[in-house]
Amino acid sequence: MRNPIFRPIPFPRRTARLVAMVSFAALLYNPSPVLAVPILGPELASFAVLGASAVTNTGPTTLSGNLGVSNNSSPTGITGFFGTLANDGPGTYTGTAHQGDAFATLADSQLVAAKTNLGLLGPGTILGADLVGLTLTPGVYTVPAGVSNLTGALTLDGLGNANAFWLFQMDTLITSPASVVNVINTGTGAGVFWNVASSATLDTTTDFEGNILALASITMNNGVTLDCGRALAHTGAVTMINDTISLGCTGTGEEGSNGLSGIGLSYDTIGKVVVDTTTGKVVSTPGNVVSVPEPGTLLLLSSGLAGIIFWRKKETV
Repeated sequence: MRNPIFRPIPFPRRTARLVAMVSFAALLYNPSPVLAVPILGPELASFAVLGASAVTNTGPTTLSGNLGVSNNSSPTGITGFFGTLANDGPGTYTGTAHQGDAFATLADSQLVAAKTNLGLLGPGTILGADLVGLTLTPGVYTVPAGVSNLTGALTLDGLGNANAFWLFQMDTLITSPASVVNVINTGTGAGVFWNVASSATLDTTTDFEGNILALASITMNNGVTLDCGRALAHTGAVTMINDTISLGCTGTGEEGSNGLSGIGLSYDTIGKVVVDTTTGKVVSTPGNVVSVPEPGTLLLLSSGLAGIIFWRKKETV
């Protein structure tokens, strides 16, 4: 006679399905270091300014980083930075000029990838058209089109996180004269991205921060300062007048951040999430609404389910 203690116990189908779903979720949302990529590719990250059709400048604009056009190899593709000698003004730059070469073309392909990946993070929190007066903690935000998207000061507060991440999904990006973006309480790994679906215009004496990734063109009027970031346009031109663009972020508190490119962050191509590369923690999820559990949380949940199943077996015996 078979000992009843060792009687086979049917495994409930519902429980089996639940365990399978949790296990699959653990695999799906565990950030994969192998498939994680920088938000800005290395060639793209080297540019302070990258246009497509042209880059034009008037006056003593200064750039810290590379200068280039991705879709115009003619000598007139970049104007206002070359005279009788290379880089002899009136505009100056510290890096290398690329005019429609393979390096600039590769950087543009990385711009397309960055815009696509950032777009997959969803709308996040929907704000009003004008960001004036707000203090925003790290996250994903959607800003609708308006006459001006910034008529005064905006503060981005990293809450002490050196790898803070901000993403703004924009139809257009327009600032009023003398507008200001302040980034505070963060560090060298932080990232600020303005993902613009058309064109961007920074009006006179605007003091801005972050990476402008525009589908079409970027216009910077007289005396604009992009303290810590880049002007990157995929299909159109970048136009400047007596402006300053810096990847060095001198005096902003984000020195070493490489232009707020998010060097402490990476984009995971499997989970479609942004990950803090120091902690492995997911910092932004698709839609920025439902937080993806950390791998440890999922493992604890799986262990708990296994314990419940074992307990049910003992009770049945």
